[in-house]
Amino acid sequence: MTEEVFRQDAYATECAAQVVAVDAGSVVLDRTVFYPMGGGQPGDSGVLVLASGVALTVTDTRKGAEGIVHVLAEGSPTPVVGDAVTARIDWQRRHLHMRIHTALHLLCAVVPAGVTGGQIGAGRGRLDFDVGETTLDKAAIEAGVNALIAADHPVTPRWVDEAELDAKPDLVRTMSVQPPRGTGRLRLLEIPGVDLQPCGGTHVRHTGEIGPLVVEKIENKGKRNRRVAIALAELASA
Repeated sequence: MTEEVFRQDAYATECAAQVVAVDAGSVVLDRTVFYPMGGGQPGDSGVLVLASGVALTVTDTRKGAEGIVHVLAEGSPTPVVGDAVTARIDWQRRHLHMRIHTALHLLCAVVPAGVTGGQIGAGRGRLDFDVGETTLDKAAIEAGVNALIAADHPVTPRWVDEAELDAKPDLVRTMSVQPPRGTGRLRLLEIPGVDLQPCGGTHVRHTGEIGPLVVEKIENKGKRNRRVAIALAELASA
């Protein structure tokens, strides 16, 4: 299976790797900085640079049976097993994902309700909440999230035994999807005093790195569900 460099360091933008499998239009490496689509976060894009200097464009990254699959742009040359490559992500896009993903954890802290769905984009994201009869205040949510950002809280991933989650089932905020089980260990994302829940995504190191946010809209998605859409302030008018 592929060594997941991004799990250890979300700020690693490239790594040396070797091709271990090739399929039609896709490549599996022995190690990678590319995050595969999952948990609402899109797969990374970027390039795989061969020893010859030829750069293969990666348009998406997915999980596969043999490891992490790097989907190549149509018409790209096909490397062969054993080729050495430099795997390099589109850092600007990834960093936008990291900022908005961490911001969604802050949104969870401000809206105390179960999460029924979510999506992460490049500078925009949303969560669906099972709020029951509660009315959400757009201005209050925006102010609450921005206060947590301004406080510049540390953001720390850590691994725990599955037994710890069994003892604290309320850590799981997502109502429709449970964290993956079976390995004996789970990855938590902790913002001390603010939020603690299972998460395998990539995040910034401090909340201040997110920058100002706006709540773009709150939509009614059913009798009990409300969708809260947020965006980085620098992109909100785009």
